Amino acid sequence: MRAFTDKLLPGRWDEVRSPDRKELKATTIIAMEISEAAVKARSGPPSDDDSPDAELDAWAGVVPIRTAYGTPEPSPGLRDGIAMSAAVERLIA
Repeated sequence: MRAFTDKLLPGRWDEVRSPDRKELKATTIIAMEISEAAVKARSGPPSDDDSPDAELDAWAGVVPIRTAYGTPEPSPGLRDGIAMSAAVERLIA
């Protein structure tokens, strides 16, 4: 669990409390080998506006996917004076 946590957010395990037995029992990490995958990667709008597909009553377009971290938002109950952790600072840098 520690290795997984620190892989996602290095140093975070040492910054937070350790999980208790109940939390550990309720948590599972699995690994899954991916032997085959397919992806369509391109940019721009669909290029079939002059095709029979364009005559269908179906939405067509682009749904952009962006991977970015936003501004961290402290927990509403966080006491004053507790600074953002180093692990989170590194994540958003």
